[in-house]
This record gives sequence, structure tokens and C-alpha cells, in this order.
Amino acid sequence: MLDNKISRRGFVKDLAMAGGAIVMGTQTVGTAQRKRAHKLHLACNQYPWTVFYQRDNRNFNNELDNGLGELAASVMDGYEPLANNPQELDRLGPLLKKHSLQMRSLYVNSVLHEPDKADESIEYVLAIAEKAKSIGTKIIVTNPSPIQWGGPQNKNDAQLKVQAAALEKLGRQLKEMGLTLSYHNHDIELRNAAREFHHMMVGTDPAYVTLCLDAHWIYRGSGNSAVALFDVLKLYSLRITELHLRQSKDNIWTETFGDGDIDYPALAKYLLNIGVRPHIVLEQAIESGSPNTMSILEAFKQSAQYARRVFDGFA
Repeated sequence: MLDNKISRRGFVKDLAMAGGAIVMGTQTVGTAQRKRAHKLHLACNQYPWTVFYQRDNRNFNNELDNGLGELAASVMDGYEPLANNPQELDRLGPLLKKHSLQMRSLYVNSVLHEPDKADESIEYVLAIAEKAKSIGTKIIVTNPSPIQWGGPQNKNDAQLKVQAAALEKLGRQLKEMGLTLSYHNHDIELRNAAREFHHMMVGTDPAYVTLCLDAHWIYRGSGNSAVALFDVLKLYSLRITELHLRQSKDNIWTETFGDGDIDYPALAKYLLNIGVRPHIVLEQAIESGSPNTMSILEAFKQSAQYARRVFDGFA
């Protein structure tokens, strides 16, 4: 699990507080450099940039213009933000255009396991999705939030049934808008024989609920098991519309995406062999114990280079 300093729930809280602020920056990447990028469209999620900036006692949200400039300078093509409201996208849209970045996907949390909150949460996601669609988004990634971030509580069977029904309802409505819903999990959903994760798959219609395979959260949630990861890959590979990339060595997140605990070349080969080519999103974050040997920009450049080598066939 993440330590308190760079936890995801803390990240979400900071993001919500900063939403809507106007930030000025200066770093821009020329169109010539963008055109030199490989044909593979490689995006990066917001979370890794946030924790890397925190490592340097900086705030990515407060330096969004400069931060997106660095993201573009690492020769990535897209950005996947975590949005808390549609207004945040009003701020983000012009900056994406400035730095020649696409936003093919967007990440948003939801609360779908409680009957009295599920419909409200669906409307919240749809409002964000409508604004995101206007700036080119095709995939809405959602993680139905746990009962308590970092807590020991697990959802019961009744809550899992409510959540699956709400997830499919959200997927149906997004499909009517011309968007794809991609279900995302962390390690919590792998507890108790992975009952939450599996029910979100077998309890929903694949036509409306696809999978954002976050390989490392499957690996970690299964007790650091590559066997479990590749079993999930075989079970649900035809539903994968997005792939989140993160690596570790000896079960600690590495500073860059590269060789490590998960055999990503084998994962890429498997998907290519069955004709599944998901949206590729880098999410190489750091945690307590991760190395600290290079600048933020150099780390993401190296991660992008390795990802392009491994997934070049997905272009």
C-alpha cells in the first residue's frame, strides 16, 4: 500500500482542493518534436506526475502548464487526468492544445455500491464525461471506490450486486454518448478470492463494461503473483480496452518503467497474438523505498522509451 505522504487518497484530496485554479507556465514543446514520436500513441496518467512532483516538494496541479510541458517533452502523446468536476476540464483543455497532447481517456472515481448514492454518482460521472467528450475523450475509466480508502472493510454480497448493476447502467449510458466505460481496480478488490474484481467482470455485460487492466495492482493484490496476473489476462483479455503500465523490482515500484517483476514483453505478446490492442497508458509511480536517482523528466523519458519498445506492435 502507499505510504501517507504519497497516497492516492491524499492525491485525490489535493486535486479536489486545487481544482479550478488558474496556473500559468512557460514550457512548450514544438510540433516538430511531437512529430518525431513513434507511431504508437502513448499516454500517461496524472497520478505518477503528482507523486514525482511531491518527491521534489512541488505541486503538479499548481504547475500544470509547466508539468504538461514536461510530459510532452518526454515524448508522450496523451494525458489521462483524474477529474473531480467538469470545471477542471475547462482549465485543462487549452493547456492540452498548447502542448499538443490528446486526452483519449479520463479517470474518475465513483461510489456505486450504495443504493442511495449510486444514481447520484452516475450523474456525476456523466457530467464529467460529457465535457471530456468535447475535448476528444473516448474512454472513461472508473474505480468504484472502496468503503474506506486504506481501511480493512470489504463490500458484502448485496453491495457487490448493487455495484455491478450500477456499473453496467453507467456503461450503457456512456455507450449512448459514444463513449466506452473501462473498469479499474486497485489491490483492495483482490481481497477474499478477488470476489469484488471478478463480480464486476462476470456480473456485467461486456458490451457496456470493459476492463482497464492495471497489471501491477492485479499483481500486488494477488500477493505479488505474476501467475495470478496472467490468469486474469487469460480470463478477461477480450474485454481489455485500456492498459495501465507500472513496474516493480522485489515488489517495490521502480523509478522507471523497465524490466522487473512483471514480464511485460510476454503480456504484450499475448495481447498481440489474440488481436487485442488497448489504449496504452503509462502509470509508473513511486512509493516509499523507490529509487531516487534522476530528474522527473529523465525518468519519464526512459519509461516512455521502454514502453514504446515493448508495445510498438500496438501502433
